[in-house]
Order: sequence, then C-alpha cells, then structure tokens
Amino acid sequence: MLSPKRTKFRKQHRGRLGGVSTRGNRICFGRFALQALEPAWITSRQIEAGRRAITRYARRGGKIWIRIFPDKPITVRPAETRMGSGKGSPEYWVSVVKPGRILYEVGGIPETIARAAMKIAAYKMPVRTQIIVATPIEMQNQ
Repeated sequence: MLSPKRTKFRKQHRGRLGGVSTRGNRICFGRFALQALEPAWITSRQIEAGRRAITRYARRGGKIWIRIFPDKPITVRPAETRMGSGKGSPEYWVSVVKPGRILYEVGGIPETIARAAMKIAAYKMPVRTQIIVATPIEMQNQ
C-alpha cells in the first residue's frame, strides 16, 4: 500500500472537500482514464484494490499510471476512550480527491479491455466515476 516515506508533521487537520480539481484533471500519460465525479477521501487500501483490479483484468498488458497519492494521515482514537487527552494516533493514509481528478490512466491495451478493467476498478472506489478517452490532439501532446 502507498504511504509517504516521511512527513514534516505527523498529524493534519481534516480540511474541507469543496471545489473542483484544478490540477490532475487531464489525461497525461495513457489513453484511457478513470475520473472522479464526487469529492472524497480515498484510502491507500482502495487505491491498491483498484490497481490490482486493473492489473489482473489487463493480464499485465499495457501500462497503468496511478495519478493520486495518499499523503494525508488520518488519526483514530482508541475505542472506549474518555473525552480529552489529545488527538489519536495516525492509523491510515488518504488521498483528498475532488471532482474532475484523474485516478488511474491506462495505455497500451485495447479499448474494450481498458473499459472493462476501469469499470471493475470503479466499483472499488468510494466515489462515482467516469471513464474518459484521450482525444487524438491530447495524444499528440504527450
């Protein structure tokens, strides 16, 4: 599973999930992409599950690019703990995803296989997604 090697601070504020993605919202590497349509936190486990689903369906053909990285630590308090006594310890990592963000890109495989693989990966995600295809103009810019 993905996680940062080191961070400047162990704990972070939760933050807000408003707005749309202004970066990472275009296809840059592959031909087909899975794009988020809702804001959410996507955990490193969910990212890995989607990656495995695409890899298995594509039978290790083509190439996969994971366009999100879980860099936000989520803390959890122990069960049955009284109020106070500070913030909990970091338990897992999430990626903050806003609408329009590209989650995965795939290239080097036929469209039917790519669409089916992306559909399976979409079931693993906690957000509604859409599959987008790079236009010939975008492919030239790569």
